[in-house]
Amino acid sequence: MLLVFAGTPETAVPSLRALLDSRHEVAAVLTRPDAVAGRGRKVRQSPVAEAAAEAGLEILKPEKASDPDFLRRLRAIGPDCCPVVAYGALLRREALDIPAHGWVNLHFSLLPAWRGAAPVQHAVLHGDDVTGATTFEIEEDLDSGPVYGTVTEPIGERDTSGELLTRLSHAGADLLVRTMDGIESGELVARPQQGDGTSYASKLTPADAEIDFGSPAMRVDRLIRACTPVPGAWSTFRGARIKLGPVVVVPDGPRLAPGRIAADKQRVLVGTATRPVELGEVQAQGKRRMDAVEWARGVRPGDDERLGG
Repeated sequence: MLLVFAGTPETAVPSLRALLDSRHEVAAVLTRPDAVAGRGRKVRQSPVAEAAAEAGLEILKPEKASDPDFLRRLRAIGPDCCPVVAYGALLRREALDIPAHGWVNLHFSLLPAWRGAAPVQHAVLHGDDVTGATTFEIEEDLDSGPVYGTVTEPIGERDTSGELLTRLSHAGADLLVRTMDGIESGELVARPQQGDGTSYASKLTPADAEIDFGSPAMRVDRLIRACTPVPGAWSTFRGARIKLGPVVVVPDGPRLAPGRIAADKQRVLVGTATRPVELGEVQAQGKRRMDAVEWARGVRPGDDERLGG
């Protein structure tokens, strides 16, 4: 089939490359406009745009997918289908009606669970044992279209959302290619989503990523892993913000008040509402990331000092 691929972040790149290696023809790529990114605050094109440029593909970057010039160009290309992975903008009916086989989205959850912007983060945050990826036909309602196929992926006890999303991006790329194959052959028919089990995954903001050490240790652990690497879990120490990497729940640790720090030469523990957690990497404002023991050696926390308010 003749395809126009839509995607923006790094997690969409494996799917683009898998389609380029398939029997299908990728005529062009649709991605979000160049944006300011990184510490240098320089204007950069998206990871998908970079991969498309390397492959010599036409790159379309409309401000909105309803832009008349973009719609005219899409009609001129005449794609049979438009596969989508994390494009990041709404697709209205005038665009959805152009390809003969519609727009097919690869979503990183087992729909109808975790519809929305941050399915992997919410799966980790809520302690799901299994997640996966789903291909479905895009409709104007959020992630509600009929499903073509799924692939499952177990969630490990130490998985961060970043690690899990990386695995899903590769497993999902294979699923997306197989979905294109099945649509082309006519052997694959989309089925309506189940009516029950629907949940929604809103974007996690920096405010959501603040750690409350007054909550149970399991909740602290899940929140940090869900927010790693984005938006980044954090707390405060001596009034300044401090970023925290994944922790380990210590079942046999000393009883510590929520947020209280207990550091020695081997480890740094912090109290929660239940068991203490052992800190991993720490990054104070304006400093590099470092092991928690190294951080504690530098700041020398007092007996009554705490993380958090």
